[in-house]
Amino acid sequence: MPDPARESLRRDFLARAGGGAGMLALATLADAKPKPVLRQPRAKRVIWLFMHGGPSHVDLFDPKPALIKHSGKPLPDSFGNVMTRRNVAKNPLLAPLRPFRPRGKSGLEISDFLPHTAEHADDLCVVRSLHGESVNHPQAVYQMNTGSVLMGNPSVGSWVAYGLGSENENMPAFIVLPDPGGGLKGGPPAWGSGYLSAAYQGVTMRPGRTPILDLRPQPGVQPEQQRIDLQLIDSLNKRHLQNRDFDDQLASRVKAYELAFQMQAEAPQLVDLADETQSTHQMYGIDRPETKEFGQRCLLARRMIESGVRFVQLYSGDTNGWDAHADVDKNHSEYCQKTDKPIAGLLADLKQRGLFEDTLVIWGGEFGRMPMSEQGKGRDHNPWGYCAWLAGAGIQGGRAYGATDDIGLRAVTDKVPVRDFHATLLHLLGVDHYDLTFLHNGLDKRLTGPSDAEVVHALIGNS
Repeated sequence: MPDPARESLRRDFLARAGGGAGMLALATLADAKPKPVLRQPRAKRVIWLFMHGGPSHVDLFDPKPALIKHSGKPLPDSFGNVMTRRNVAKNPLLAPLRPFRPRGKSGLEISDFLPHTAEHADDLCVVRSLHGESVNHPQAVYQMNTGSVLMGNPSVGSWVAYGLGSENENMPAFIVLPDPGGGLKGGPPAWGSGYLSAAYQGVTMRPGRTPILDLRPQPGVQPEQQRIDLQLIDSLNKRHLQNRDFDDQLASRVKAYELAFQMQAEAPQLVDLADETQSTHQMYGIDRPETKEFGQRCLLARRMIESGVRFVQLYSGDTNGWDAHADVDKNHSEYCQKTDKPIAGLLADLKQRGLFEDTLVIWGGEFGRMPMSEQGKGRDHNPWGYCAWLAGAGIQGGRAYGATDDIGLRAVTDKVPVRDFHATLLHLLGVDHYDLTFLHNGLDKRLTGPSDAEVVHALIGNS
């Protein structure tokens, strides 16, 4: 059994040696200034539009003439066994629900589901060969967000916050705008910090006068009184840390108190959209009931990255979201109507404000949908080949990268596993994914995992 007295001496020595390891770590957490990158970044910031539930690539961004030709027929035996959740492999193939058309000068084909996004076809690089490892929502959400199908790993936004910090000391580096309907499959760990400090997890915000619950002080509490209270709490916490091994949760709480105090001045103004022009509201669809909510969050995302927030993740889709098991046409009509115009407005607004060239915009979900039908008009989950698109940050638009097979079942050409997608994202931010590590349980952990991962240079062009 360990000797309590000896253990107390050991803790006291470690805490006090060199000024206290806990205090050194606390000082690191308190540094919100931008951190150096390894190369000149193309992207200074990221807006990730996450379509929760799994949008259908074969109905939106991946046209398949063969799927139209063979619609109503069973999947040919030549495609082999197919892992599905609901035994739909023997169901008839289902043609795309809306026509695809060449768009823009490039002729990139995009579905009629997305007429407003299609106007920006020449800015989009559609990745048609993404593939993951799980047919289940939570695991697929975790993989797309953290690089692993297992819960408890840091999210992409947390890694970016850890590696680069915020450009605004009064705002977090990583902000999440969840769907107000809630119900994300997998829950908040999708934007959690995992084994990184809790200071790097995504901070959830919403429109209106209370962007963060309990952010505002109670009535009658003056700023100076609050500052005195925080200084006392800070001094007590630091004294507590000096006498113990580094306590990550306490250090993160210290940082959170300070950041919350700073945000009280900036966050309410940031989420107040009243100072935006009527034309801007119209651009995002805020003047229409069907697009108002998502349009507000897209506009918030622009305001946040403009204020120095490094990484904003915006979710579309409540408990079921884009999960079109029963009726793709009904489901995608609803969600495309909600999101199409706001997303197009976001792209246009970034351009007119000079932010498009160094802001990376990502669109995609945790997986796509099967080419076979389910319940007659729906589709099951498909992680074996699906789409996302990139825009901004010098991305060469007006093109598709990679391909699925003739019916959109599996990625077959220039396949992009999720870890390579993440490596490419970090590369655009000026970070080598092999060098962005964190020592955890004796191992140097990284976003792209222990397996080899490669930056897809052909996807982003010369860099």
